[in-house]
Parts: sequence; C-alpha cells; structure tokens
Amino acid sequence: MPKPQDFDTTFEQLKNILEPYSSRLIVSADNPSLFTLEVDYVMKNKHRLYFGGVRKGKAYVSFYLMPVYASAELSGSISPALQKRRQGKSCFNFTSIDEPLLAELEDLAAKGIPNFRAVAEAMDAERSAARRTAAPA
Repeated sequence: MPKPQDFDTTFEQLKNILEPYSSRLIVSADNPSLFTLEVDYVMKNKHRLYFGGVRKGKAYVSFYLMPVYASAELSGSISPALQKRRQGKSCFNFTSIDEPLLAELEDLAAKGIPNFRAVAEAMDAERSAARRTAAPA
C-alpha cells in the first residue's frame, strides 16, 4: 500500500494542474486533502457549476475534471493509459503519477476550460426544458 507522503506528492502534482485556473474560477475548497474549482455560473438548482478538483482519500488521490463529462470530443481523446485510471465519467484515481499522464491531464484541463461554461449552460437549459415537458399539466 502506498505511503501517505506519496499521496501528498501526488495530491500536489494534481493540484498544480488546476491552480493556474484559480484566478478565472472560484476556489471553493483549498486544504491539505481537497482542492476544488467552480465556475461563476449558478445553475437552475441554485448551485455553482463544478469545474474540477483533487481529493486525497485513503486508497488513492482522485482528480475530477467535469469538462471531460460535458464534452464527448474531449472524453474521446483520452489515452488508453489514462483511461485505465478513469472511474466513472470525470474522475481519475492515482496512487502515484507519471509525467506523460500528468501532461495529458494538463492538456485536457487547458482544452476543457474555454467552452465549458457554454456547454454546461446548454446542458442546464436542456434539463430544465425536459423537466417542464415531463411535468404534469
């Protein structure tokens, strides 16, 4: 089993991918085991839109990147090596990280940020419209 200090290093490496965006997004958590970023857009459910984050757990460090969930093109560009680390649609789990995967995550974050808000707003509008049409009259 990996040592906790290994997780500290992995956490910092993954956090460093998202930190450059903290001036354009909202830092909603920043502590030794959790770092999260949100978009300055409040959805219909009254919550800000989650962009991504890093969470240190007991068995691994998780890296979350919602643009991967929102963009089929971005999701389809993920390498087989990174795909092995994928848990669900937008989460990648690590006990340690190698440089090629770190570079790929940096690239995904950079490609995901420009139109993420627009894609998310469209998804939010679609969900709202679906609820309106499904609601009994």
